[in-house]
Amino acid sequence: MRRLYEFRRPVAIVIGIVVALMIASLLPRWWCGRDADEWYRGNPALVRGLAEELVAFEADDDHRRATSSEKGLAEMWGLLAHQMTALGLAQACMEHPEFRERYAPIVTRAAAKSLLPEMRTEFTSAWHGKDGMAELDSPDGHAYLSYPALALGMARLVDPAFPRDLAVRHDALIASFERRLLASPTGLLDTFPGEAYPTDVAAVAAAIAVHGRATGADHRAVLAHWAQRVRAVQIDRGTGLVVQRMGVDGKAHDAPRASGTGLAAYFAGFADRALAEELATALFRQERSVLGFSAIHEYGDGHHGAGDMDSGPLILGISISASGFALAPARAFGHRDMFTRLFRTTDLFGLPLRSGPRLRFATGGVIGNALLLAFLTSGPELAR
Repeated sequence: MRRLYEFRRPVAIVIGIVVALMIASLLPRWWCGRDADEWYRGNPALVRGLAEELVAFEADDDHRRATSSEKGLAEMWGLLAHQMTALGLAQACMEHPEFRERYAPIVTRAAAKSLLPEMRTEFTSAWHGKDGMAELDSPDGHAYLSYPALALGMARLVDPAFPRDLAVRHDALIASFERRLLASPTGLLDTFPGEAYPTDVAAVAAAIAVHGRATGADHRAVLAHWAQRVRAVQIDRGTGLVVQRMGVDGKAHDAPRASGTGLAAYFAGFADRALAEELATALFRQERSVLGFSAIHEYGDGHHGAGDMDSGPLILGISISASGFALAPARAFGHRDMFTRLFRTTDLFGLPLRSGPRLRFATGGVIGNALLLAFLTSGPELAR
């Protein structure tokens, strides 16, 4: 009997360890992926929950502007928060038309705020006091204005009450971008003097394309020119990733990187679906997976560097930003398994919290929530 006990005990220990390892490997991936399929399919309840969190942000921002000396969220982070809120809510309206009555006016308010002068003070300062909206006839790129331009276009698409004065400013901005982009032999426009970001120019192309959808204007020539120059000048041949920073002459100022490529793939999806898919394919080659969780490695093979505000902090070369950006093309191009793996990581580190009808990801703040709504609602209909 004692021999039987002595035999069974180590077997039981081994079985216990195996079971514990199986639970440790399967339980987190199940728990963190429990909503992945619902987000992939565009579950209205989930979309509405995150949308309502951003509606609350915009309402609070409006209140601050109206009742205190505070101007609400401003400068670059304000620009990004309001622009991505507008994009995410507009995409939600496109996928779920029943949302339009509630969210379309908020899309317009958020888009209008992204155009306020205080949202671009950093850029105006860099351009030696020149405000890009007052320089529409100049040859300077001012590519950062693509962000409010795209937000205005999406508002114009979904809001039948889009104001006439905003439409006039939007038309003028798009006409300026079209002229500048057609004149650029590299397909690059500078965001800061002498410094161009292919991702920002992809947003320019997206803004032009969405303007065409909203107004019926024919922008095919400029979009074809942009796509051809992206392929010829802005994509690194070895990795397929876009170069993060360049001179307007097409010379690289940085390495090919996943964070820029991921966001460029999202923006390109509004303008040229084939090009967006090429960028997405290169981005997905940067995927690293462990136990059903995925993240995106920032630098392409043969390149390395530190993290920055574009990539977020790098952990063993993994970019937090690129991993979030990759959700958009994964959903838009039907990569369900990859979307699920990336979402598990987002859920694990984002810490989703529900409060009544609202849903938020606690660690990203308002900007993280705005970005996630935009990426989680990105779909193939955007480039139609």
